[in-house]
Amino acid sequence: MSETEPIVLPLARGAGGERYGTEAGVWREGISFDRAELSQILSVYGRKVASGEWRDYAIDVLKEKAVFSIFRRSSEMPLYRIEKNPKLARRQGAYSVVAATGLILKRGHDLKRVLRALDKGLRVVKP
Repeated sequence: MSETEPIVLPLARGAGGERYGTEAGVWREGISFDRAELSQILSVYGRKVASGEWRDYAIDVLKEKAVFSIFRRSSEMPLYRIEKNPKLARRQGAYSVVAATGLILKRGHDLKRVLRALDKGLRVVKP
């Protein structure tokens, strides 16, 4: 497989019942993360799982964007969402990290730089 070839996921249903993913090897409409992007995301995710902060994730392939959701527990709402929206690529950047409250923590053209928003932890501030 090449670095830019998308990772094939099972069919998913959008909010309106549309189907995205693959069916008999034919790619349906939908945005997805390619292998290099997913590798960067899973690298950050793996570090946080090893430290015990995160436990579960979900990948959504939608018509207008791809979403990688991160959960502390699978029964809760996602702590963070990493979104890829190609329509914003020429403006703010295709990638964004969104907190559970809907606040966009970081947005940009470079996924690696955007993912740094998740690596920042609490720091002690000396007076």
